[in-house]
Amino acid sequence: MYSSFIPPRQIKIGDAAAFVGTTPRAIRHYHEIGLLPEPVRGSDDRRRYGYEDMIRLLWIRKMADAGIALDDIRDAFTDTASDDTAGAAGAAGAAGAESDDSITSILERLQEALVTQEAELRRQRTAVQRMRTEGSRMGLLSDFVTGRLKSLPEGSLVQADLDSLLVTERIFGPLGAAVQAARFIALATHPHLREDSDRVDAAEEALDDTIAVDDPRVARVAAERHSFEKALHAVIEDSGMAESDDALFDSWDALHPAPADEGEDEADQGSGRGQDSMSAFEACAKMPYDFSPARLRCMELAEELAALESPTS
Repeated sequence: MYSSFIPPRQIKIGDAAAFVGTTPRAIRHYHEIGLLPEPVRGSDDRRRYGYEDMIRLLWIRKMADAGIALDDIRDAFTDTASDDTAGAAGAAGAAGAESDDSITSILERLQEALVTQEAELRRQRTAVQRMRTEGSRMGLLSDFVTGRLKSLPEGSLVQADLDSLLVTERIFGPLGAAVQAARFIALATHPHLREDSDRVDAAEEALDDTIAVDDPRVARVAAERHSFEKALHAVIEDSGMAESDDALFDSWDALHPAPADEGEDEADQGSGRGQDSMSAFEACAKMPYDFSPARLRCMELAEELAALESPTS
């Protein structure tokens, strides 16, 4: 994150829908059926969404994309609401009804729709199988991400790790999340690093709105964050995971070759975000983080310390 950029702490429903890749109408429906709790409202009486709301929306979207019914998703979050009755078959029927072409053209469109549905069913079966195999929400992440985490002992990743990978995958695509996975592999396989990470995270969270930006604790926690990141990077380097990133990029390029003649945006091609893609900058501007001014200043100071030690500085 650039030190000059301050992410929003809360966002409106339109930005929340754009980040998640859904619609405001869908989010309102989630509220109506009890799938998503009603958020706080601003002075203009409009809904405002924070970090935890966005995390939940992202999980809902991933589960829905895997073919899980909204009522089953609601049960997974221990909420209560009515069943969702929407279905893909209705959309396919509507597409056919809108066509004024000949019967031959309609049959051709129907055949294309069936092929698409078969591909979607295969994707959903793969997602459900991954969930059953992994036994957790990790199976909802891209298989390109989970493939790098398969060697970890069961339960070695905490929910915050999965949340972070979920957000990174949404912003930077599966490749970005797979690269970030090295961080959580190091934490999962080095208990002392996990303890240090938890300690620094707790210290940063304590820098709430009651702490002034020039409070000595801000600089102290920034120094602790910088020291921890150096230690974590050293472990990643020593383990060889950083070098394995080159193979990761080669594997991604092999799976997603760049089109020869098409004008597809290279950033979207590389990230694998698909039709509802947005730039990383747009995504960051729509994903709220509830950071106090003191915590933001702490992050800036940690970045400055890292820049001072960078070989290119």
